[in-house]
Amino acid sequence: MNPICPSKLFIFVQSVIIMTGKELIAKAMKLEPLSSVPWVPFVGVHGASLAGVDSESYLNSKELIVRGVSSAIEIYKPDGIPVLFDLQLEAEALGCRVVWAKSNPPSVIGHPLTEGVDITDLKIPSKESGRIAVALEAVKEISELYPEVAIYGLVTGPFTLGLHLLGTDIFMQMFMDEFYVYDLMEFCSVVAKKMSDYYIEAGCDVIAIVDPMVSQIGTEQFDKFVCGYATGIFDHIRERGVLSSFFVCGDAQHNIESMCRCRPDNISVDENISLGYVRDIALEQGVSFGGNLKLTSTLLFGDETDCEKDAVECMEIGGSRGFILSPGCDLPYSTVVNNLKAVSEIVKNGYRREVVKAIMSEGNSELSFEDGQDYILKDDPDGPLKIDVITLDSASCAPCQYMMSAVLRAAEPFGERVVVTEHKIKERSGLNMMKRLGVKKIPTICIAQDVVFSSNIPPVDQIYNSIYERLKH
Repeated sequence: MNPICPSKLFIFVQSVIIMTGKELIAKAMKLEPLSSVPWVPFVGVHGASLAGVDSESYLNSKELIVRGVSSAIEIYKPDGIPVLFDLQLEAEALGCRVVWAKSNPPSVIGHPLTEGVDITDLKIPSKESGRIAVALEAVKEISELYPEVAIYGLVTGPFTLGLHLLGTDIFMQMFMDEFYVYDLMEFCSVVAKKMSDYYIEAGCDVIAIVDPMVSQIGTEQFDKFVCGYATGIFDHIRERGVLSSFFVCGDAQHNIESMCRCRPDNISVDENISLGYVRDIALEQGVSFGGNLKLTSTLLFGDETDCEKDAVECMEIGGSRGFILSPGCDLPYSTVVNNLKAVSEIVKNGYRREVVKAIMSEGNSELSFEDGQDYILKDDPDGPLKIDVITLDSASCAPCQYMMSAVLRAAEPFGERVVVTEHKIKERSGLNMMKRLGVKKIPTICIAQDVVFSSNIPPVDQIYNSIYERLKH
């Protein structure tokens, strides 16, 4: 037998070295080509489901958070994972009143800046404020238990936090008193920097600034009121030697280029935006990108085959440079475990991935999800005007919550002449209604079955005028 050349042995050993998830995430965010796509399931209150408890109990307990995230790591084999996905954490610590739900994070129902509090009265939350201490303790324990996994610390973005503090009045103030909005964004950006510091010191490897409400403003407004403050936050995170990501959900396609100019290491989007579009813009700007597995039609209501096909399609579009596979937003409480396991298998098992690709190449790439019922829209010309609001779930999705709030305020003066109904696509009936109305983006307002406001929260008076015109005719 011929002896093995030492140099060849070294090459062979190198070729079988398997990178940790943390290393994969870092290389992806640095735009280094990879043979394996990193996988980051955004486990929020889905961790409560895995722990067998309700969301309120879960998000108030370090032990339960650790149990839920640990279960997710063991089952889904992720390369990175958030410790919690709760965009009300900072708002609650700053005095916003919240209401809890069994299977969602809390929702903000009280805005201090509309209740007599001045911006100058607000104090930067400490490590002990509200539930922040619980989150930081969970980060410390999980990062020690799973040192090979990239731990994400999720921080509420400045615009979304500003909306929590001021409510939908923020949209009016952008036109009426822009310097007030600047002061608010400055405060919220300082909060984001401080929260980033807390998470970094606790052991997080990636800080994600989650700002879903930027999907609800135009590019001019984003550049004017968000871009500079977000850029400062990402510069601060970079100075701390940690990677960063900019999360957005909803139809924020018009702001993707501006988001990249804020200099994050990564941007992450949901299925409202074409992944191919994001890929091209992000890579051109030198930014990595992530997304955009379908939350409801595949992960929640689809089967394992649907999820495999969705994952393969995302991976084919994302490519091998700068792409991180993830859901479009935080996973619903009741997301099917076997569906997520199927995605994990596609990521980790090259053979299975090739099998699914072969099946899809035969023309079977359509998802198998069906309505399950023939939903018929009924319109009574003598009855009340129907307003249908298509949401992910206003109890857990900030843009959806504020759109519902605006619609209800606009409809209130009309009394019984108007009926407002929310259709949550986290429920099968909501998906049916979405398809029947021809809605393409969420959240969306339909008046008398017509799409009127799509993925855009208009001023209350604009919704009021739209209702009035239809009632008049």
